[in-house]
Amino acid sequence: MKVIVTVVEKITSEAHIDIPDGLSQSAIKQHIVDRYNTGAISTDMNIFQVDFESMSARIVQGQSDAKSASIG
Repeated sequence: MKVIVTVVEKITSEAHIDIPDGLSQSAIKQHIVDRYNTGAISTDMNIFQVDFESMSARIVQGQSDAKSASIG
């Protein structure tokens, strides 16, 4: 029997970064977004928390016949 299990988790990551002093709130937001979009912030990310959201399983009996079940 083949079972396909799908797990959905919400991952919260945190990064400690240095930004220039004296920026306005909107400039700080833009600086962070720019660093994230260029990939510069992704290397600094550490997984802070993982929350389990759902799990489902699908039993595959043949090419076109499958049964699904939700767990949790």
